[in-house]
Amino acid sequence: MSNMYDFSSKVAVISVNNIDTDQIIPARFLKSTDKKGMGKNLFADMRYHPDGKLKNDFILNDQNYSNAQVLLAGDNFGCGSSREHAIWALAGFGFKVVISTSFADIFRNNALKNGLLPIEVNEQIQKLLFEVLAKNPVAEVHIDLENQILELPDGTITQFPIDPFYKTCLLKGTDELGYLLSFQEKVEEYEKQHHKNL
Repeated sequence: MSNMYDFSSKVAVISVNNIDTDQIIPARFLKSTDKKGMGKNLFADMRYHPDGKLKNDFILNDQNYSNAQVLLAGDNFGCGSSREHAIWALAGFGFKVVISTSFADIFRNNALKNGLLPIEVNEQIQKLLFEVLAKNPVAEVHIDLENQILELPDGTITQFPIDPFYKTCLLKGTDELGYLLSFQEKVEEYEKQHHKNL
């Protein structure tokens, strides 16, 4: 299995509750059906001034987080309308994981289908993460998807839930269709045997 989801990373913190998909990727960017370049539009209204210049006080514009692969958010992340573009923008920026106490169901499903891991933690772990990262903003967390473990910078370890099917897809680096196609040889062999027995 791939170790793509066994890694350590700095954490970009946006401690806002109820971040909806229109904040993640504003509607004006939904005309494109190409995932390429979508990362530059992530949180566009938070990241840019109306003239297009970067807002210096927004965390994703801080060079310390240019390679962050983990986003820590407030409660109820990804609510609002269903738009896969929100996932494309997060992944396009470089995020592989989003941590929150809760996710909108449609967002969670879209994330898992597109290789973005939503990690749901309880309020105690979320609060502890906020506190640890406030003291040391460039501290790293460790993600181990195979064992479903999130290790905080202070060594605290917590397990997170994930649907077994999507866990397999993420670890294998494939999507639902790719998973089904991986059984193509077995299906063809079955068909051959089936026809011989007719």
